[in-house]
Amino acid sequence: MESVNKTNKSNGFKLSVLTLAIMNITAVVSLRGLATEAIYGLQSAFYYLFAALVFLIPTAMVAAELAAMFANREGGVFRWVGEAFGDRIGFLAIWLQWIQSTIWYPTVLTFGAVSIAFIGTDTTTDAALASNKFFTLAVVLAIYWCATFISMRGIGWVGKISKWGGIIGTIIPAALLIVLGIIYLASGGHNYMDMHRSFFPDLTHFDNLVLASSIFLFYAGMEMMGIHVMEVDNPSRNYPRAIILGSVITVAIFVLGTFSLGFIVPAKDISLTQTLLIGFDRYFSYFRMPWVGSVVAVALVFGVLASVLTWVSGPSKGIFAVGKAGYLPPFFQKTNQHGVQRNILWVQGVIVTILGLLFVVMPSVQSFYQILSQLTVLLYLIMYMLMFSAAITLRYKQPNLDRPFRLGRKGNAMMWFLGGLGFCGSLLAFVLSFIPPSQIATGSTTVWFAVLIIGAIVFVALPFIIYAMRKPSWKQTA
Repeated sequence: MESVNKTNKSNGFKLSVLTLAIMNITAVVSLRGLATEAIYGLQSAFYYLFAALVFLIPTAMVAAELAAMFANREGGVFRWVGEAFGDRIGFLAIWLQWIQSTIWYPTVLTFGAVSIAFIGTDTTTDAALASNKFFTLAVVLAIYWCATFISMRGIGWVGKISKWGGIIGTIIPAALLIVLGIIYLASGGHNYMDMHRSFFPDLTHFDNLVLASSIFLFYAGMEMMGIHVMEVDNPSRNYPRAIILGSVITVAIFVLGTFSLGFIVPAKDISLTQTLLIGFDRYFSYFRMPWVGSVVAVALVFGVLASVLTWVSGPSKGIFAVGKAGYLPPFFQKTNQHGVQRNILWVQGVIVTILGLLFVVMPSVQSFYQILSQLTVLLYLIMYMLMFSAAITLRYKQPNLDRPFRLGRKGNAMMWFLGGLGFCGSLLAFVLSFIPPSQIATGSTTVWFAVLIIGAIVFVALPFIIYAMRKPSWKQTA
C-alpha cells in the first residue's frame, strides 16, 4: 500500500489513560440522545444492551487491535481499511468518517442551542425559544466556530478542554440525572414510565425501529481515538485500556440516564430536542430548587462544546494526514503555526454553515434534527462495515504482522465472531435507517428519501472522484 508510510512522531504532549477515556466518553456520549430512547420506556434498556453487544463491544475491541497494529503509522481508518482493500477504499473510509462528522455537527449543536434556551427560569418561554429556527441557527454557528478556533490552538488545548468539558458537561449532569431519578422514586414521586411493559420490543413493526436503530450511532466514535494513539504513553497497552474503560461507563450512562428521564416525563410528551432540559426542570421543581436547572443548562452547553471540539480535531486530523500523502490538493494540506490543519477546518466550517441554513426550509427544528441524524447514520455505518471487513481480511492478508493487542490468543475465531457481529449489526442499522420514523413529523416522505438516498450517493461518490483526479504533485516529499 502506498502513502502514509512514515512513523507518526509525537509532539511531546501525552494523553493519560483517564484523559483518553474521558475524551472517548465525551465524543461518544451525548445526553441529547436520551430522549430518543426514553420514548421506548423499559424497552430502551433492551436496545442499549443489544446495540452494545452487537456494535459497541465489537467496535471497541476491533478498533483496539487495529490501532495497536499500526501504532507507529499514521492514517487511522485509512490505514486500517487501505491495508486490506487498497488506497481507494481506504480513502473512502477516512472520507466517510470526516464528512459524517461534518454533517453531524448541526444536530449536536441543536441540542446546545436548546440548552442555552433553557438557561431561563420560565419553561414555557424557554421551550418557545428553543423551537425558534433563527435562534437555533445563530447558536449552532456560534458554538461551532468557537470550537474551531480552539482546535486551531493544538492538541494540548483540545485535550484539556475536552477532558474538563466532558466531566462538567456530560459526566456530572448524567450522574446528577441518575441520582435525581433514584431520589425522586424513593421519595414517592410519580413514575411515568410503564414498568409493566415487556422488556423485549415487538420487532415486527419496522417503522417503530428507526429511532431505535439510531442508537448504534450513540455508540459511534470509539475508533476515532485511533487518530490519537501515538499521543498516549505505551499505546499498545494503554489505548485498549482507555477504550474499554470508556465503553463500560458509556453503557451505564445511557441505560440509567434514559430511565431517569422516563421517570419524570411521560412518553407522549417527549421531544427529541427539548425533553432532557424539561426533565431536569421538572426534577428541580419537584425538589423546589428550580434555579438549579439553569446551572445544568450552562453545564450542558459546555459539554456540547467539548464534544464538538473532540470531533473537530479528530476526523479532520485523520483526513489531513492522508491528504499530505497525496490524496488531497495542496490547499487542504496547509497548517498554522501550531501544526493544525487550518484549511480543512475552514472548509469544514463552511459546510457546517451551509447545512445550518437548512433550518429555514425544514418544517421544524425537530425534523431537521432527525433527517440529518439519519444521513449521518448511513454514512458512518458504511465506514464501520468497511472497518469490520478489513479487520477480518487482515488476519489472512497480513497474518504475521505484530499484534500487540490481539482478539483471541490463537486462530481467527474471535475476530470472525466480533468482526462479523459488528458488520451484521451495522448492516441491520443501515437498512432500518431508510425507514421514516412514525414518532416524528418529518415532512414529505419524498423529501425524506430524496435527502437520504441522494445525499448518501453524492458523499460516497466524491472521494472516488477526488482519488481519480489526484496528481503526483499533491504528495508531500518531506
